[in-house]
Amino acid sequence: MQEQYRTVAREGVHETEINRSRFICALAPAATEEEAQAFVARIRREHPTATHNCFAYVVGADAAVQKASDDGEPGGTAGVPMLQMLLRREIRYVAAVVTRYYGGVKLGAGGLIRGYGGVVGEALDALGTVTRKRFRLATVTVDHQRAGKLENDLRATGRQVRDVTYTDTVRIGIGLPDADVDAFRAWLADVTAGTAGLELGGEAYGDA
Repeated sequence: MQEQYRTVAREGVHETEINRSRFICALAPAATEEEAQAFVARIRREHPTATHNCFAYVVGADAAVQKASDDGEPGGTAGVPMLQMLLRREIRYVAAVVTRYYGGVKLGAGGLIRGYGGVVGEALDALGTVTRKRFRLATVTVDHQRAGKLENDLRATGRQVRDVTYTDTVRIGIGLPDADVDAFRAWLADVTAGTAGLELGGEAYGDA
């Protein structure tokens, strides 16, 4: 698995004009291919009179799923340069739709490639990106008496507390870099006098 990946910080829109053609780039995080396709469909519904609604998306920390569409533009002049911009910037789990309203001036193949790829790059700059790192999911089990202080200690030391569940004991879900597991186990034993349990789970990505 990839140790980390970058994705767009939030959904948003960036617009630019090139030789009277409007290029409107909509970007959104997409956790699955279905989410990416739903976003593309939504943007197309929002711009039914546009000349073109071209798209590209990348899903998977290792970019396993990559799709692009020129939506009627000359082959390779729209979706592919959009996809290449996402890959060059190492952006994952993202969907991009560039809506073009033709302004009456032909841009030529080179102009289209620069226009579609360029507006995606500008949109990434405008909306910002975040890095997500791979974590080992883990659950700490502790008695009620120590739970409040332990949760505070976890947050104070920069641990990623994902959830807290109160039953007969308290279960605190956290995320740990793999390399920190042994050190964390020792720290936990120290601060709880050996009374807390640690159970390792699967893997996930979280904010770096």
